[in-house]
Amino acid sequence: MKIIVTGSVGNISKPLARELVQKGHTVTVVSSRTDRQREIEALGAKAAIGSLEDVDFLTRLFTSADAVYTMVPPGNYLDPTLDLRAYYNRIAHHYAQAIEQSGVKRIVHLSSVGAHLSEHTGNILCHYDVEQILNQLSDVAITFMRPTSFYYNLYGYAGMIKTVGYIAANYGADDVVPWVSPNDIAAAVADELVTPLAGRKIRYVASDELSCNEVARILGKAIGKPDLPWIIISDEQMQSGLESAGLSPLISKSLVEMYASQHTGDLSADYEQNRPAVMGKVKIVDFASEFAAAYSQN
Repeated sequence: MKIIVTGSVGNISKPLARELVQKGHTVTVVSSRTDRQREIEALGAKAAIGSLEDVDFLTRLFTSADAVYTMVPPGNYLDPTLDLRAYYNRIAHHYAQAIEQSGVKRIVHLSSVGAHLSEHTGNILCHYDVEQILNQLSDVAITFMRPTSFYYNLYGYAGMIKTVGYIAANYGADDVVPWVSPNDIAAAVADELVTPLAGRKIRYVASDELSCNEVARILGKAIGKPDLPWIIISDEQMQSGLESAGLSPLISKSLVEMYASQHTGDLSADYEQNRPAVMGKVKIVDFASEFAAAYSQN
């Protein structure tokens, strides 16, 4: 199959491209950076250097492809002018236009847990919007991949652990959270790309389900802090902390709302009703060793 992979050599796209190449598919990886070309080609894939803002570029690329993996690259949260929802909507419309004009019939899109909700989920509303935009396409088979909370987001707490000796957020403690490895997401995406489909499909991806206290204990043990706690703070405290870290008030508010929906359980309510039949292979104890290695270097 001729498969297009967006996302350059990111946490999901790199292992995805590698797996598809190993299985004999012709893979083209999209990147906006020319300095990524050599790394892409080292995977055995072709590099397509261009912008997701360029509909003509995307249309040419998607034409004659058997399947396309689409995703929206993360925005720069430290950019005070960033309107994250507008950015996601713009890229989604570019994708929709290129899909329609190219005639490609199979799409696998990286969405998120919580994308079933149209309000009160903060940044996840971006994914709700994108699903709505792509759902307007006709005669295209689309799988919406909805991964759960990424393990690697836990790296963001390393500095806090070193400074104050605990993890604090407006969710945590006994909240049970489904976690996921990007490698497990890549494996699920690879499976979907080569699986025939008519219409629409939602597929959740998760690797492990643990309370935040359990996660803290496992990470703590890996870094020599076996009693590491994860405490819950107020939304106001969380907002203040994010702004102190350099995030804009708008982005901070959106993150606070997202984490609050995690705490109430609203974010993962649909996941609870549609758990993946098989969990991913990478468990939190596996990630803990990676976390410890990064923690010791900072």
